[in-house]
Formats: sequence, C-alpha cells, structure tokens
Amino acid sequence: MRSMEEAKRKYDEIAIPDELSERVQREIGRMNGRRKILAFRRRVQHGTAAAAAVAVLFTAALNTSTAFAEGAGKLPVIGPVARVLTFRSYETEEDDLKISVEIPTIEMISEDMNGLEQSVNEEILNLCQQYAQEAKTRAEEYRKAFLDTGGTKEEWAAHNIEIRVWYEVKSQTDEYLSLAIMGTENWSSAYSETRYYNFDLKQGKLVTLEDILGEHYREIADESIRSQMEENGGNYWDDFTGITEETPFYLNEAGNPVIVFEKYEIAPGSEGQQEFEINRQKES
Repeated sequence: MRSMEEAKRKYDEIAIPDELSERVQREIGRMNGRRKILAFRRRVQHGTAAAAAVAVLFTAALNTSTAFAEGAGKLPVIGPVARVLTFRSYETEEDDLKISVEIPTIEMISEDMNGLEQSVNEEILNLCQQYAQEAKTRAEEYRKAFLDTGGTKEEWAAHNIEIRVWYEVKSQTDEYLSLAIMGTENWSSAYSETRYYNFDLKQGKLVTLEDILGEHYREIADESIRSQMEENGGNYWDDFTGITEETPFYLNEAGNPVIVFEKYEIAPGSEGQQEFEINRQKES
C-alpha cells in the first residue's frame, strides 16, 4: 500500500504545461463530438426495442398508478399542437454518488405527425437511460480507482459526485418546438452530452439546418459564425473549418437556429460552451 501511495503522490505532483493541457483538452473535445454522434447512433439502434417495451409500461402505469397518473397529469403546455410532460423522474444516492434523472415525453395533439412523437420518445428514453447507466458505471470505476490508490472514503465523499439527466424546452412557437436533453457528470466535463430535437409542428417532422436556412446553409452559417467570432473578440482556435450536417443546434423564440459548440471544440475550455445565433431573415 505504501508503494501505491508513493506512486499516487508522485503522479499528483507532476506539473502539466498549460499549453499542453489546452492542446490535449482541445483534441478531447473534438474527439468527444465525433464519439457522441457515433455513440448516440449505436444507442438508438440497440435500444429501440427495449424503449418501445418501456413505453407500453408507461401506458400501463398511467392506467394503474394514481400517484404516477397525477404526476404525469401536470402537463406544461408547449403550444396548440404539442405538449411535454415528465415521463419519469427519480433521485438516488449510493456510496456517496448522487443520481438525478428527469426524462421527458412529447405528446402531439395533432393527428398529422405520422407517429413522429412515438419514435422520438423512444429515442429520448433510450438516450436518458443509457447515459445515466454509463455515467454511474464511470463513477463507480472512478471510486474504485480512487480508493485503490490510497484515497479514503471520507475524501471520496468530499468530491460530492453527482450525475444529472434532465431536459429543457428551448423554445415554443406556433411553428416550432425545440427541446434539449442533457446529461452531466460534475467530476468530468469530458462526458457531458446534449441532444437537441427541433420539431416543425405544421409539417410534422424534425427539422434540419437546411430546412431552416436553405440549400446553402453551410455557407450561411459559417459566414455568420466567423463574423460573430470577430465581433466577440473571443479566444477561438484559428482553424475553424465550418459546420457539418451533424453540428447540433436548437431553435430560439425568433425561429432562428442557434448553433452549439461544446467546450474545447472551437475555443479553450475556459471560454465554455459556444453558441451562435444565425438570423435566417437577414442571412437567407
């Protein structure tokens, strides 16, 4: 044990140059962006059947559980044709690890959605459950490594490790509903994840940047982002190469897309998450 404690002490004393740290975090941010896209696709492919089964259990719960039905009955109205309710919400604490999960479900009042809400709800359910479980596994592995290298249970408890999964309605209009599903782990920003769902309520579909900005959406968005970077005078990386069709965004109340870059993706981590509103009236 003494040798493990000595190795841990020497490791903790190693000084990492600021430039190297930023460079490493920058690449981690970029790799995580690609990893999250691929991981999400795998989750959806492997989890759809299970999520569909849980959706059946949700309906049964509404019919058999008074407490559950009363909770689900408190529906925040999102517009004339859609509303969002909390499908499942729970908090747990075990081995000084706190987990808070709030999973939404979308209900379309219009009958012209062609089952869109069901497929999206299955994706959301699967995403939330997978993230919570994977985050719990990561935290448990971290705890084991911490204790195995000389850390005490009291020191571990002082870390106040928390995992949170929740949602936020970004905007609601007569035309659009924009929803964000978020997962965070307070001990590591490398694993935070956000998924955006942008609904065209009139056409009954999920919208893309091309739907909003038109055929030349990449050029429009890239030009606007570069212009805003110059105006902001922020500390951005100098090799921004532009967006792709997979770049995440949400719609604000004005109906404009807001393009989102995670920490380290286009700027140092100290700059935080970066958002750029693209004014479609002026840009298109």
